Amino acid sequence: MQRTVIIESGEDGMYNAYSPDMVNVPIGIGSTADEAKTDFLNTVNEMREVYKEDGRTVPAELDANFVYKYDLSAVFSMFPFLNMSRTADALGINASLMRRYSTGEKKISQQRIRSIENGLHHIGAQLQELTLI
Repeated sequence: MQRTVIIESGEDGMYNAYSPDMVNVPIGIGSTADEAKTDFLNTVNEMREVYKEDGRTVPAELDANFVYKYDLSAVFSMFPFLNMSRTADALGINASLMRRYSTGEKKISQQRIRSIENGLHHIGAQLQELTLI
């Protein structure tokens, strides 16, 4: 079973991780996307333990494989080695606009999200082809 986990930045500057398609909704919170992801997984593990301690069957959704989806701010938090301005340049996006997307100051369309996602995947594919000497 596979479950989607959303990792996004909150208005308070903290990051949240949650799975909207789970009945038992574990939540992770952290000052970085990675901390929120780790807290989410810790919450899932704690929920499993409670079921086991109570002698109840652990719901299958708590034993799922999790697939993570990030908002733009969480991407740059999760991968801090990505320079937002240089990434924007590489993707042909104005760096200032990318920052506004990342902070939520500017609403980002689904088409633009897919464009950025595809661009990041292209960069990843280029890195996979890399051979060091």
